[in-house]
Amino acid sequence: MIAQSQPLHSLHTLPSTPMVRLKRRIAQAWLRAHGWRAAGQVPDIPRMVLIAAPHTTNWDLAFMLAIAWDLGFEVKWIGKHTLFQGPMGPLMRWTGGLPIDRRKRANQVEQAAAAIRGADRILLAIAPEGTRSRVGHWKSGFYHIALAAKVPILCGYLDYGNKVGGLGPLIEPTGDIDADFAKLRAFYGPIQGKFPQNTGPIELAPKKVG
Repeated sequence: MIAQSQPLHSLHTLPSTPMVRLKRRIAQAWLRAHGWRAAGQVPDIPRMVLIAAPHTTNWDLAFMLAIAWDLGFEVKWIGKHTLFQGPMGPLMRWTGGLPIDRRKRANQVEQAAAAIRGADRILLAIAPEGTRSRVGHWKSGFYHIALAAKVPILCGYLDYGNKVGGLGPLIEPTGDIDADFAKLRAFYGPIQGKFPQNTGPIELAPKKVG
């Protein structure tokens, strides 16, 4: 039986309401059933971009939410606006979903940055791989969102190899994206997704020539 994690007080620690206690019971039951544990602490910083990686399966969202609820904080995540239409909309919002209109491609970074700037406190989770299938590089949108919103990047992870998920180091984006990606590679290198063959390399997209 895995040890029960205790919520650690921070700006993001949720009050002990009936709903929060219900979410934590659900999370603990889920993690216990799968033999997982939660680790890490949320920094006392009101607004952050939270990396969700590796992303190799649809189950990642469920484990991410379970880790967050067990540690006692709420995470927001971005989804295409159509997910929030119809009967599933309330559930998407209840789990922390924020709709982004992907038809406005040039404005997605600003939409997300505006959501961060408009919140008193927020942990906005973004999966840099963008899909559970293998990709040739990480998308840099999360990095540019953090720069635009002037917030740090918190390394969230799901390590299926060791059945532990949680929060790692905090990285202040410097504007030197190559140097900052080197820090991300150092942290995420040993972490194993559910399907390691689908884990994308922590690299930037090749620069276009000409």
